[in-house]
Amino acid sequence: MLPSSAMLSRRTLLRAAALLPVATSLAVPGAALAAASRLAPLPAGLDRRLFAPHEQRFAPYLATLAPMVNDMDDSGFFAGGWWRSPAAPYNARIQEHVFTLAWFHANARPWNPYAGDADLLAALDAALGHYLSLQHPDGTFPERNPGQHGLAATGFGIGYLAKTLRLLRAAGALPARQAQITAALRTAMTWFLDLDNRPGWQDQLPYANQTTAGLAGSTHALRLDPDSALAARLTEAFARLPTVGQSSVGFFHEEGGHDMNYNFEVMLPEMADAYQVNRDPHLVDMARAFTGFLSYNLLREPDGSGYMVNVAPSTRTSTRWYDEVRPDPDRTSLNWTFTRHVPLLSAFMTAREDLADARAAWAASADPVAPLAKQDTSPRILTHGLYGERFPTRQQRAAAIRDLPYLRRDDFVELRRDRGQDFLYVRKPGLYLGGYFGSRASRGRTGLTFVWHPEAGTVICGLNNNNYACWSTVFPGQAPDSDGSLPATYFRGAPGGREWTVGPAPAAFGIRYGNADVTTEVLVTRRTIRRTVTANAAATEQIPLVLHPTDVLTFTDGTRAAFGGATTATADGFDLRRGRTTIRFRWSAPMPATLAAGTVRYFRDGSRRFHALRIPHQGTFDLTVIMG
Repeated sequence: MLPSSAMLSRRTLLRAAALLPVATSLAVPGAALAAASRLAPLPAGLDRRLFAPHEQRFAPYLATLAPMVNDMDDSGFFAGGWWRSPAAPYNARIQEHVFTLAWFHANARPWNPYAGDADLLAALDAALGHYLSLQHPDGTFPERNPGQHGLAATGFGIGYLAKTLRLLRAAGALPARQAQITAALRTAMTWFLDLDNRPGWQDQLPYANQTTAGLAGSTHALRLDPDSALAARLTEAFARLPTVGQSSVGFFHEEGGHDMNYNFEVMLPEMADAYQVNRDPHLVDMARAFTGFLSYNLLREPDGSGYMVNVAPSTRTSTRWYDEVRPDPDRTSLNWTFTRHVPLLSAFMTAREDLADARAAWAASADPVAPLAKQDTSPRILTHGLYGERFPTRQQRAAAIRDLPYLRRDDFVELRRDRGQDFLYVRKPGLYLGGYFGSRASRGRTGLTFVWHPEAGTVICGLNNNNYACWSTVFPGQAPDSDGSLPATYFRGAPGGREWTVGPAPAAFGIRYGNADVTTEVLVTRRTIRRTVTANAAATEQIPLVLHPTDVLTFTDGTRAAFGGATTATADGFDLRRGRTTIRFRWSAPMPATLAAGTVRYFRDGSRRFHALRIPHQGTFDLTVIMG
């Protein structure tokens, strides 16, 4: 029989609690457990050179571990607001960091002082106790309120619990918790893999990443504890996923449309996570179709900075660029899984040699390893580091880049349509133009969305979820036509000519779109875009420019624009000189124009910057953009 807790030191009590069966462990007074489960701070002077290159991603989590554990409350809830919101004890997603604690406890490394640490094990025991207590009898977990049967909390939870169970079994730790997790996973998968379950399986998944996370987690859970009936359901689920989770356009469904962040940084890596264990061919087919869509929407900058994102159609988040080299932690890193089967995907990965250089520079740095900021502590970064790596070489990546459609061909019209939404891409020798028309999904912004030049790169790029940063006709009260549905018709030649729906690109391509208040006609030729606006009231033409600090922008009245500031002029256009290229913007008559920098910057160095051009007019506006 144990002495009373009053007679034990905190550490002795903690070690005893961690070794007892679950019922006894949970009977330890919460305050004593919380007090005892404090982790010692990380020793100063963490040696970066001790980290294997592929494990550098663990360093900031190591620096964050003690503060995060020491914020836990008496119940085992990860208090402190480190991960997910709402930061409430009923939110099961917050408890996903049980994997983080389990990894550091189970893995001995020269740089990991917490391997085998009894304090950490007791904290993990308490965190698992709280996590499992949140599960509903049907197997689901809540997120937004205590009674919710949450798809995301359940789907992602299956994965984190399965991977935590794997670590506990390997370490021979917390056997009673292992049994509880095993039972919890079976109950959760029974609910999740029921294809008649409407929250998880609809004719069109509202959030495909959440369902896919559950499938990925199930592959891991069934590898640990095979079950033929559940495995058969999983195979059927993988076969259904392309139909209900992926648009015929190529993107994965997110809140009624496409979202770059959730598609490229969550959904595709979760598919890769599943494919690491279950080589279901549907996953490769889905990755290939999405990469095709991706290849039209990531705009490669000729100076090698990386890719600008055609973000205006995104429905949930506002990812605006991807750097050429993305060192750890990189949420897209596991996507290398599909590059062997989908070589084009290599264009959007960091090259193996570049990543090695970045990691060598990290190891050589004398800067201290900083803890992660609260909320920016995704445990997915760690789970996706459980596998080996096969990033493309520079040569493989360069070959994939050359195969991007707008670099491989200089004359095409690509129109992809699904469920009332049109995604349009027009390539001519001197330009590449994008548009998003039809029904507007969630936070997306319709209309023309980007203009790219083969030598100058991205010149115009509209943002989503922002009425001050879309290419629009804006009415008083900052009401842009892009903040709503804009049905479009396409023509061979000028708008009003013979309609175009599919086939070879015409020499001149026309677009007409609008609503009850405004009609916009666009004519695209080899090096020219002409945009004619007819509104039923006075309005403002708004153009979202992307400018470099070395750009020279001069209005026709002689006014030189100030990069990063605000400039006004009365002119009928301006010239934008970028390197050897001059792009001319002209409108029908001299009008007051304002060019103002926004807060949005692009790429890691932040050198490129968003600037909004606004030109008030009386309801008609005729703009010509001549790509030099």
